[in-house]
Amino acid sequence: METPSSTCDEGSELDARSQSDYADLDDLDRPPRGHRREPSSDASSECSAEPGSPYGSSPYRPWPVRALPARVPKPPPPPLLKRLSATRRAAGGGVRDGKAGDGELQLIKERFSKLLLGEDMSGSGKGVSTSVAISNAITNLYATVFGSCHRLEPLPAEKRSMWRREMDCLLSVCDYIVEFFPSKEILPDGTIREVMATRPRSDIYVNLPALEKLDDMLLQEILDSFQKTEFWYVNDKGRKDEDDSAATPCRPVSQRGDDKWWLPVPCVTKPGLTETARRDLQQKRDCASQIHKAAMAINNGVLAEIRIPDLYKQALPKCGRASVGDLIYRHMAFPGKFSPEYLLDCLEISSEHEALEAADRVEAAMHVWRRKARQSHSRSPWSAVKDLMESDKNVMLASRAEDVLLCLKQRFPGLSQTTLDASKIQYNKDVGQAILESYSRVLESLAYNIVTCIDDVLFADEAARKIA
Repeated sequence: METPSSTCDEGSELDARSQSDYADLDDLDRPPRGHRREPSSDASSECSAEPGSPYGSSPYRPWPVRALPARVPKPPPPPLLKRLSATRRAAGGGVRDGKAGDGELQLIKERFSKLLLGEDMSGSGKGVSTSVAISNAITNLYATVFGSCHRLEPLPAEKRSMWRREMDCLLSVCDYIVEFFPSKEILPDGTIREVMATRPRSDIYVNLPALEKLDDMLLQEILDSFQKTEFWYVNDKGRKDEDDSAATPCRPVSQRGDDKWWLPVPCVTKPGLTETARRDLQQKRDCASQIHKAAMAINNGVLAEIRIPDLYKQALPKCGRASVGDLIYRHMAFPGKFSPEYLLDCLEISSEHEALEAADRVEAAMHVWRRKARQSHSRSPWSAVKDLMESDKNVMLASRAEDVLLCLKQRFPGLSQTTLDASKIQYNKDVGQAILESYSRVLESLAYNIVTCIDDVLFADEAARKIA
């Protein structure tokens, strides 16, 4: 039996709409959103009220369509990653034209695989934590790029590209280290609701751009400026000395003596450097020295925020006097005016090894005295009154120990990490702090090496002027 032509078939209607040939016609016949279709006598466009129709006597009405809310735009990309990648690539040294070669892509895969494995190539889960892996990656990258750079000259293009590219990858982790803060969101209908938004963590937001600026200053404003110099190094190849007597090179002299004999020795002509070159060299030394102090300040601040490991606390001596010795303790416990410079002069520290040993002992005693001061303040009121003088003495000793430690680091700027600093880095679990600490540490080392190289040139210039 044939079905009446006036009866609507939902299946046929859906099939017709799904066909691409009738898509345009279907859009033309479809009423606008929110418009109710009026009844029509056309049997082909709506359902009739014939007997036996499943729709009864009421005409067909479309389902009411609600207007969809406006699509909320996606938040912009993280500002740190945008700044770190776009700024560096615009300055040169990044991946050109946004395309990485097969070798670069393979290198990136290798780096991130080691980070995920925690430097455990067996994959058994016995590797180091993510924070330690990133810290080691930055330290090893610095050693690879700048380990053989002991001269005042621009960084080679391939090493500069390697430094920029891999540091961009390692620092990109900071774009996803955020903190939540209360904010307000306005909906399309004007309703205001409170939401929790994200922003870069405060320590990363403040310190990372500063470290980026220090990095650019060291590479672009200092190293790149040594294009044409009035000095050279003894083992330079292809150096042609002038024939005139005024440009005869002097005997190379180094202020290091036998220490670090493998480093290249700078050489200048007998009259020495010109006044302009000497003044320009001194300005660059002052700039590198200020960068060294800024990087050291950031590094000390980050290390101070890292939690002291429990293993280090358990290894501390019970008495601070036993840690520093009688000589240092008598100077620090003297009730009069205290001078850390005078104390270091009395110790007659002549090498970095002795300075590091003294720093370890003073730092351990400082934390012992701080712990005793906190324990005294946490006792009962009667015990606090009894031990008030002892608590004040511990606070004084801890403060003076901190002054001695700071003066020791300033007198020996190339001092290695103390036992406490190494323990903090080893047992730290915060990835953001690990990145800031390692980045500031390698920039501090680079700035110190530049200052040392400039001092060698100035020393050779002074020796050449004395000979002339």
